[in-house]
Amino acid sequence: MTLIRVFTALFALLSSTVLAVTPIKVEGSQFINAATKKRFQIIGVDYQPGGASAYNEENKSDPLSDGDICLRDAALLQRLGVNTIRIYNLNPGLNHDLCVSIFNAAGIYLILDVNSPIAHESLNRVEPWTTYHKGYMERVFGVIEAFKDYPNVLAFFGGNEVINEDAVKQVPAYIRAVQRDMKQYIANHSPRPIPVGYSAADIRDILADTWAYFSCNIEDDPDSISDFFGLNSYSWCGDATFESAGYNTLVDQFKDTTLPVFFSEYGCNEVQPRIFTEVAALYGKQMVSAMGGGLIYEYSQEDNDYGIVELHENNTATTMIDYDNLMEQYSKIDIALLESVDQAGATKKPVKCTPDLIKDDKFFENDFKIPPPTEGIPDMIKNGISSPNKGKLVEVKETNVKFDVFNKDGRKLEGLQIKILEDFQSNLPGENTSGAPGEPDFGSEDKEDAATSLSRSNVLSLLAIGAGATLLML
Repeated sequence: MTLIRVFTALFALLSSTVLAVTPIKVEGSQFINAATKKRFQIIGVDYQPGGASAYNEENKSDPLSDGDICLRDAALLQRLGVNTIRIYNLNPGLNHDLCVSIFNAAGIYLILDVNSPIAHESLNRVEPWTTYHKGYMERVFGVIEAFKDYPNVLAFFGGNEVINEDAVKQVPAYIRAVQRDMKQYIANHSPRPIPVGYSAADIRDILADTWAYFSCNIEDDPDSISDFFGLNSYSWCGDATFESAGYNTLVDQFKDTTLPVFFSEYGCNEVQPRIFTEVAALYGKQMVSAMGGGLIYEYSQEDNDYGIVELHENNTATTMIDYDNLMEQYSKIDIALLESVDQAGATKKPVKCTPDLIKDDKFFENDFKIPPPTEGIPDMIKNGISSPNKGKLVEVKETNVKFDVFNKDGRKLEGLQIKILEDFQSNLPGENTSGAPGEPDFGSEDKEDAATSLSRSNVLSLLAIGAGATLLML
């Protein structure tokens, strides 16, 4: 029995008492549930409470370090129908056991970025050779170590929107170098394979070349290929159509994909409130063969005005009308359609990298020469990083949310909790919907502190209506 198989067997044995999901694997152009053998489509939300500015090296917290907050958000996400969240900025030195275990118990997978906004924790797109070094990769490997033992970690992003009009043409090769190093580290130190990929900006002028560069196979550097391809796309605004949003062109581009493709961000906010009619298209017959789902941007309401939930200083929360609209769209998804495996797609193989794949060499080198690992990186890949922080699943004992949560009308969601799913289950829309709206209580101090979305003007209008009704009765 190989060492990897021994690790896998031990991992399964130790996790059996708390396991709620099974790891997802890549087969050709699809994500596949390793236990049920069904296709896995991402029904997800991007999750970074506080935004990028909330993360810094000195912080003793990150989005997965406070169990009570994670329980609140996991309950709202489970209620919404989400099966996956993406988290951008994490501190690999913190304890994430309870938070990850809560999301695991709720049947929610995690896709994690290994970079952060801090300069030495990401690649410099203008001078990537200055940032690809032992110190940077030690941070990347630290994230892998901290999360590799959780079964609900679906994948890692090795880069996010690094390639754009400001990037030099050398940076794509460095992203592939980072992916190669990550995949080799995972192969040597993880109990199971964990997919690694890239999240691209939807810049149509360079999208075809970006896709071609990351999806082709370099024969003498095969580990550098992306296992999947994420696309941050905001082209569907308001009540758009399949054609007006350009989704038809995306289907044409990715219909023959050899690896999973999904929206790593979507949800245009130019028209508000958002009605999310693109959900029906993304999970419908026209797109399901080309796309593997997507992640709505984003969970918490930040300065950029993309949120579906308002979070307050006293840890209470208010769901916005966008939350309800998204929940309604999710409820219409044909799950049987999503879970059906495309047998042809499951056997697709990547094409060989050749110069003719790149149509415009302004942003990409077409020789596909990937930088070798710099000094110190090969030793870490072989022997591991020093004193890594390693996570593990723990028992989730508390399921009831501790903080008050209100809906858009100011009604408290009574009985809000996570439902701990059975082994190998993942969350699905409409199945786990705790939190029934109670009666409004406008005098509640908690509601005043929470600054619920039921505005003062709406309250005054209701009072005026009530006064008018009283006069009529008199």
